[in-house]
Amino acid sequence: MIKGRLFPAAGIATVTALALAGCSTSASDSPTSDSSAKVTLHVLVNVTPNLTEEYWNTLVKPFEKKNPNIDVVIQNPGAEGVAAAVPRLLASGDAPDVVQSLVPTTELAPELVDLSKYSWAKKSPLADQYSIDGKNYMAGIGVQLQSLIFYDKKAFTDAGISAPPKTVDELTEDLGKIKAAGWDVPAQTGGDWMTSHTLQVLGLPTIVSKDPKFFQNISSGKTTFSKAYGPAVETYAEWVSKGYLPKEALGIKYPDAEQAFLSGKSAIYPMGSWFVGTQAKAAGSAEIGVFRAPAEKSSEIPAMGANIASPYSILNTSKHQDAAAKLIEYLTTDKEAVVSQLKVDGNYRDGYTYEMTPLGEELQKIVSDTKASSYTPTGGGYGERTMPTGYSGEINTQTQALLGGAPAADVLKSMDDWFAANAN
Repeated sequence: MIKGRLFPAAGIATVTALALAGCSTSASDSPTSDSSAKVTLHVLVNVTPNLTEEYWNTLVKPFEKKNPNIDVVIQNPGAEGVAAAVPRLLASGDAPDVVQSLVPTTELAPELVDLSKYSWAKKSPLADQYSIDGKNYMAGIGVQLQSLIFYDKKAFTDAGISAPPKTVDELTEDLGKIKAAGWDVPAQTGGDWMTSHTLQVLGLPTIVSKDPKFFQNISSGKTTFSKAYGPAVETYAEWVSKGYLPKEALGIKYPDAEQAFLSGKSAIYPMGSWFVGTQAKAAGSAEIGVFRAPAEKSSEIPAMGANIASPYSILNTSKHQDAAAKLIEYLTTDKEAVVSQLKVDGNYRDGYTYEMTPLGEELQKIVSDTKASSYTPTGGGYGERTMPTGYSGEINTQTQALLGGAPAADVLKSMDDWFAANAN
């Protein structure tokens, strides 16, 4: 799951196609930004409690100082968010030049500028994973890791566990030891998107390590959900039956699940790397460590679910594509700019460090030890590795059925039926 920071483009393509039909221009027939004339770049960004408008304006000031002929105007999408704002702005003829936090897909690619001619874009984090037909339509600053399990170090000590588990079976055994040691909630999860996030942490690392083209193969019907996810679904059902997950999980909201783990009420917490930033701000939290989600077998090297942090793209409608590319190059390669963006939102990039908590340093080690080729999408996917529309909602619904006591076989059949009806 993507935790509301990156915005998939599903549903945008239809609206943008209509909007662009009447207003699209290309770089060849538009004024460029290479002249000495003053250029104004409009940049639509994701605004959050961390990424405030003030932050964005401060971030681009050094760029404007180095490029006095380029004025960067930050656009706040408001409550509707970036994904909803893009088609509205296109339709009104007020589209931005640069969009931040929008994930390129095969549907959206025709509306974006191909950045493949820029070496900095081709070297961007996860550039290959997000490419479409060998072309790069975005450049980002780093990664958000998702196949992670945070753990309360006291819980492991109480249960006599000396090292993080290397396999899913070992993880299940450890949860049994933790429960026997008196912990009421061995594994923390909750409702909403958290439910299926836990299932994907259990299954996806092994699934993709065995079948790197899993997303394409299941979407085209070459493989089935039950064949790929069967062991993970059965393990999840086992966790439910043995009481390793909270009984009231479906009613637990994300902030409450997070607080329960931080306060030492649960032993492990499958969650993305952004949790490190939350833990750093929490006063008096439990002593916490992190390990990558294990594979089925100790001999396997599990894949790592990851999303690009802060992707930047240029819309084809922009009349200042050269200036826009110059801005994106700065935001994704300038050392100070990159580190600032990584730090403010708790993201990571190999070779780029900033002042971190001990937990952040543990996670940075995982980043450094992870081969780029092992990164995989989660949820609905990105680039050329995508699921049929509606997958994220369906897998969440079915995983919540598991929490409610549905047999693993019933959930697997339901997912197989869904793919049969929705596969390409």
